[in-house]
Amino acid sequence: MKLPRRNFLRLAAGAAALPTVPRVARAQAYPVRPVRIIVPYAPAGVADIMARLMGQWLSERLGQQFIIENRPGANGNIGTEAVVRAPADGYTLLMVGSWNAINATLHDSLNFNFIRDIAPVASIGRGPNVMVIHPSFPAKTVPEFIAYAKANPGRVSMASVGNGSPPHICGELFKMMAGVDMVHVPYRGGGPALTDVLGGQVQVYFATTASSVEYIRAGKLRALAVTTATRSEALPDTPAMSEFIPGYEASGFYGLAAPKNTPAEIVDKLNNEINAALADPKMKAQLAEFGGVPMPMTPADFGRLIADETEKWGKVVRFAGITAD
Repeated sequence: MKLPRRNFLRLAAGAAALPTVPRVARAQAYPVRPVRIIVPYAPAGVADIMARLMGQWLSERLGQQFIIENRPGANGNIGTEAVVRAPADGYTLLMVGSWNAINATLHDSLNFNFIRDIAPVASIGRGPNVMVIHPSFPAKTVPEFIAYAKANPGRVSMASVGNGSPPHICGELFKMMAGVDMVHVPYRGGGPALTDVLGGQVQVYFATTASSVEYIRAGKLRALAVTTATRSEALPDTPAMSEFIPGYEASGFYGLAAPKNTPAEIVDKLNNEINAALADPKMKAQLAEFGGVPMPMTPADFGRLIADETEKWGKVVRFAGITAD
């Protein structure tokens, strides 16, 4: 059962009241041992990179190791459930992202309710996907691609990393707003999908910037548009999709969350440190290398973003009739 948005916002705004002095003392002492950050995807992806950057920052600032633990599987649900079931003490955190917002509608039989069972800690940033094609494809711009796809309905293949994955959802939003018909070809991971686009076996892929930027710069892939509302610093010459399809925006969001009922003082301490990182010029430069845009927020603001993204992507999942693998 989906939790009403207003209930989530109320839960995200704070935790149950506890005696002030013990809570403050606990937050001041935290952390007294290593902290795990669960990344629900394999190493080397955008989520993993962001987690490692932030984990290193927190380790240096708070004097304890923030250990990255990758738990891939089920489009992020395996790692997410591990954190939902963990003690609410601040020592197990979750790298969250667009996949969590998508999964809330995509899966109707999960053992947890993401919005109800997590405490938003801090947003880290947004990152664009990139609509890429093989250079041999007969289109050099988004309008040319749309014209070709409309002239050849059902003959253009679109790679993704699985049903309901962020690249798939980016493509489905494009299909919906551009009015084109493309055949979805799901792969088990970004590596195989990218390999087949590079080889010309599939025509289009809404890839992450981190995985595709070097191939784009080398001329092995042609970037038609980034999926953010504005152009990306990592690919300044590549148009934003909204320049051709007004209102299109499909960037991924990333941040940290904790099990529900994690003490508010610990959540606030982590939020303050993460926001300090996002203001650091070195961190900004590292995020910009793969198109990441810092997005500092309070825990409550991050909760509202998650609720809004869940609503947005739920509409796309329902419209496209997407089902889980």
